[in-house]
Amino acid sequence: MLEEIEFGFPLLTFLIFFPLVGAAALWAVKDEASIKQAALAIAGIELVAAIVVLLGFVPGTAAMQFVEHARWFPQLGIGYHLAVDGISVLFMGLTAFLTVLLVLYAWDTVHLRPKAFYMSVLGLEATVMGIFLSIDLILFFVFWELMLIPSYFLIKLWGTGSEREYAALKYVLYTLLGSVFMLVGFALLSLNYHEVKQAYSFDLLELLSVPVPFDQQVLIFWLIFLGLAFKAPIFPFHSWLPDALVQGPIPMSVMLAGIKMGTYGFLRFSFPLLPEASRNPSIVTIVMILGLAAIIYGALIAIVQADFRRLLVFSSISHLGFVVIGLFALNVQGIQGSLIHMINLGFSTAGLFFFAGFLYERLGHIDVRQSSGLAKKLPLLATLFLILGMASIGLPGTNGFIGEFLILMGAFQAHWIYGAIAVTGVIFASAYFLWYYERAIFGPLKAGLPAALRDLTPREWAIGISLSVMIFWIGIYPSPFLRMINGSVQAVVERLDRGSLATPTVDHPLISRWVQD
Repeated sequence: MLEEIEFGFPLLTFLIFFPLVGAAALWAVKDEASIKQAALAIAGIELVAAIVVLLGFVPGTAAMQFVEHARWFPQLGIGYHLAVDGISVLFMGLTAFLTVLLVLYAWDTVHLRPKAFYMSVLGLEATVMGIFLSIDLILFFVFWELMLIPSYFLIKLWGTGSEREYAALKYVLYTLLGSVFMLVGFALLSLNYHEVKQAYSFDLLELLSVPVPFDQQVLIFWLIFLGLAFKAPIFPFHSWLPDALVQGPIPMSVMLAGIKMGTYGFLRFSFPLLPEASRNPSIVTIVMILGLAAIIYGALIAIVQADFRRLLVFSSISHLGFVVIGLFALNVQGIQGSLIHMINLGFSTAGLFFFAGFLYERLGHIDVRQSSGLAKKLPLLATLFLILGMASIGLPGTNGFIGEFLILMGAFQAHWIYGAIAVTGVIFASAYFLWYYERAIFGPLKAGLPAALRDLTPREWAIGISLSVMIFWIGIYPSPFLRMINGSVQAVVERLDRGSLATPTVDHPLISRWVQD
């Protein structure tokens, strides 16, 4: 019998389906002001529920918590299995937090079909929650694919670029292509389980109890890798990202750049289920090269961008390279840093996209060649903009420093050459942000700017302050966040060191308390 830490109320089910119920309820609301208020209330209740999970979460353990488990298709080994652990719990909170900010941002900026827009945002929140809370591989895959529906309509209908339809279709097709490979990998894991247990299963915890032959691990690793790499996206599978983030609306850019679902999948599935393949020197070398290439390529392209959204796109590619380097360092410091850095990007990079939207609303563009001296007219915006930028480049005292420091420590432990190359990305990041900021915010006031420029509104102020609080909290006092992830990170590293071919024991942390009846 599998013993897990359960909770009396199905709180995780609530987190997934309450936004969907709320979105359906919005359909009956006619007045635009009431639609906005209802959307904010729904997102706020969801955030409160996520905070309840965070407060009730037991840190320092790898056990699955708040578990909900029911049979779905037992003949195929597919179940409705939800849980959180140190790998997923912070992503759950981040998703709820960013959704509230998205509703606030859209309050004065979305005028086309506002009801459909808020329904799409809530639908997107529900599917992203499902991705992070699913323990069954097929259930995870269902939410992974369902996410494409609201994403497609958000980019196509509310995008700001002239080629938004092309960008929406390209994003969906690329993700679907990767998903085909990932689904084949999941099926092979179930078939391997069937060979040993004479039954099918897609349950993560059950699959952990069955070793996978090394040759099969390598094949399955690359199949799942393709699915995750297209979604992340990992260089060179990133060609859809500039189109989606530049042509799409700011809310979609915030979700795609701020919530790292692709790299999360390595920690959730690839490392624990395929440890021998994940630590294979050839595979590690290939992935490390891709990560280092992303760091340098993204940063160099970002430096020459005049449009701030395009700068952020390539900055995101560079930051994701850091995440990949930390993950495939395959040690505690590297994986800790990558996990924290993924969360940090949800505050810093997502926050910079918010501020790109604030600038666009005021200027009608975010091209540095057409603006300078904005600090004279927008001092509050300039101040909070600088805070977010300092977090993005990893200034000590901000959240970005904690993640990058741990990643570089892990990279140097894995091999000095990885750390030495990766550290140049920190220098390039400082160059591209500070150069843009100096030209756009300081200097003489640019001729042709609107005569009356309004500084941050109360809602924009709330977004900036909320993000800044999280940036300084994690940067100055990261201990609570590290405690929440440490148990699961230690378990993943132990699994990588030990491998799946060893006989699992009753107290193995990743198998979350197997107990004999």
